[in-house]
Amino acid sequence: MQRAIGETERPIENRFEARRRARAAAEDVIAVLRSEGYYAYQVEADVSETEPPQAIVRVTAGPQFRIAEPKISWVGSPPEPQAGAAAASALGLQPGQPGRAIDVIGAEGLAVAAIQKRGYADVRAEPREVIVDHADQTVRPTYRIAAGEIVRLDGIDLVTDGRSTPAWVSRLAPWRVGQAYDPEAVAELERRLLDAGVYDSVTVALAPAAKATPEGYRPVVVSLAERSRRTLELGASYATEEGAGVEARWTRYNWLGRADTLSVLARLSELDSRIAPTLSLPHWRRPQQTLAAGAAAYRVRTGAYDETGVGVRADLTRRFGRTTSLVQGSYVTLGASVDLSHNEELRIGTLSPLGRDLVTIAVLGDFALDRADDPLDPRRGWRINARAEPSVIVGETNLPYLRLQTQGSVYFPFEEGRTVLAGRLRLGSIVNGKIPELPASRRFYAGGGGSVRGFGYQNVGPRLPDDRPQGGSALFEASIEARRKFTPRWEFAAFVDAGSVGSEQTPDFQDLSIGAGVGVRYHLNFGPVRVDIATPVTSRRGGAPFQVYVSIGQSF
Repeated sequence: MQRAIGETERPIENRFEARRRARAAAEDVIAVLRSEGYYAYQVEADVSETEPPQAIVRVTAGPQFRIAEPKISWVGSPPEPQAGAAAASALGLQPGQPGRAIDVIGAEGLAVAAIQKRGYADVRAEPREVIVDHADQTVRPTYRIAAGEIVRLDGIDLVTDGRSTPAWVSRLAPWRVGQAYDPEAVAELERRLLDAGVYDSVTVALAPAAKATPEGYRPVVVSLAERSRRTLELGASYATEEGAGVEARWTRYNWLGRADTLSVLARLSELDSRIAPTLSLPHWRRPQQTLAAGAAAYRVRTGAYDETGVGVRADLTRRFGRTTSLVQGSYVTLGASVDLSHNEELRIGTLSPLGRDLVTIAVLGDFALDRADDPLDPRRGWRINARAEPSVIVGETNLPYLRLQTQGSVYFPFEEGRTVLAGRLRLGSIVNGKIPELPASRRFYAGGGGSVRGFGYQNVGPRLPDDRPQGGSALFEASIEARRKFTPRWEFAAFVDAGSVGSEQTPDFQDLSIGAGVGVRYHLNFGPVRVDIATPVTSRRGGAPFQVYVSIGQSF
């Protein structure tokens, strides 16, 4: 009630003004009392005899009235007994509970939703009757609901003339013709279309009764606003350890009329240059399943190796849960790839140049489970990912091996979400991959913005005598980060990262590299912009004293 009366900064100048304010405050108090179930109230507006006068509201709340005998009165034909029982149960009003207005009003919506869920698409609520009985201090609500008839669904009526074919859109319907209407099924169709990522907007609605088929079935009307047919994205980057780079991505949307995406990436940089076309087919053969096929011609130049080659790949990803085209969320991926490459590295021991012409054939199994609350700014929940890549190298080196990786992260909120403590653990192992035989481009490396901050790219782990990164067959990374929001936009972070790369199948903790630092995040509508500065705690001779990282989204 105190919040309902409120406060004012302007002083009262006369008794007339004081009385006006007292009456207005009394009306607000009455509204609050009635909403909370206090109907036998006594509220009196008055003015003090003091100078300057003060507005006074005297309140006697009285007893709180209780719910009694909530019921539904069907207008017209009643629904089937099971649907009627579901609506009565959905009211959620128990005799004896406080007769709060928000509960009485909300119960009506719950009952209507329960009836609609069972096929009665045209259900509507008529004016309800609520009896407030002062004799026994009860509130007796009677809900008057017109259920109508069960509506059965037909196919999809695509009313926009765009690039999407009606046959493909129809295959996304999560119902069979003749099935009873379910609002969740209609909403699922809208989600599937938005997941495709080629539409600016999607509208899905049940057709009116006038458009019913001769069998009495009603179609679902779909309207699609397709995004631009083609887009061109340009980007540039620079990092002290990784050098400069520019890239362009040309994308063609809905070329085949089934929400497909064809993109061509061209990148030129000191570290990684490539041209890579990719074709993505969402909802391939079944909903929430994406087939992606691609090829690439690439040149990679790092401190550990140089690699030039071409490759092809195909991945089939099955997503589950409510995800979007931009965020994978929880998924299972099966894939295969073939790469033909020429590798230049140094022979371990003699440091003599070693060139290898290789054919690498790999299959992929990837699993992720995401229970975090936000893809770019997680503040509670957890994520886990596991990846297995059985591979065989054919050529000057013949070597079958198994590359295993797993990563997990967890987020604990404090102070109503203003402070978050986050942790990350990543492990990797290459089975049957001894370092002298395993090409440098297939080994594990650590260090950099997505790994161990404070160290440069590939600067964690064993080194060759000339100080080049050697890489390894085992990987360990761990991070702990505290994030604290000071304003809705600005956030401060402090973190410690650790990592090691070993030459055996299990991580080597004897040469553990640790980095620490601080950072700021500026939160935009879609996610935070991150700036981190980190320094090595366990220094490596010749390394930079600190590293700066700029990116979008949290570090993990």
